[in-house]
Amino acid sequence: MMSCLVCERIAMIRGGANPHFVAELDTGYVVLGDHQRFRGYTLFLCKQHVNELHELEHSFKLRFLEEMTQVAEAVYHAFAPDKLNYELLGNGDTHLHWHIFPRRAGDTPQPGPVWWLPWEEMCAESTKLGDEDRTEMIALLRRELEKLR
Repeated sequence: MMSCLVCERIAMIRGGANPHFVAELDTGYVVLGDHQRFRGYTLFLCKQHVNELHELEHSFKLRFLEEMTQVAEAVYHAFAPDKLNYELLGNGDTHLHWHIFPRRAGDTPQPGPVWWLPWEEMCAESTKLGDEDRTEMIALLRRELEKLR
C-alpha cells in the first residue's frame, strides 16, 4: 500500500507530534494548515481512510458532515472572514479531508478559488506559522469549537 500523507498526519496527532493539531472530534481531527497564506486556513481530517464520501457508513457520514460545518463555523467566528471556501478534493491525497479557507475581499489578484494562486505563493516560507502565532490561533479556534459542542 502506498503511504498516505493524511494518515501520517493523524499518526503524528495520536503520537503528540503534530504542532498544528487543534482538536479531536468524533469523526475527525482539526488542524491548522502548515501554511497560512489565508489566515485561519484549517483542515478537517477524516478518522477513516476512504477516498469518497459515499464510502462512509451513513450515520458516520452524516456526523462527519455535521462536524465539518461546526469546524467551519468555529473558523468563521475565530478569524472573521468575509466568506469561507469549503473544499473536499482528494486528487493528491485521496484520504477524505476538508480544506476550509477564510476569504477576505482582495485576498487574491482576481476573484476565484485559492488554487489559482501559484503554488510557490500558497506555500511560501513567509506563510508558515511561528510558534507564538500558532499557539494563539490554536487557542482561539479551540475556544470557538468548544462553544459549538
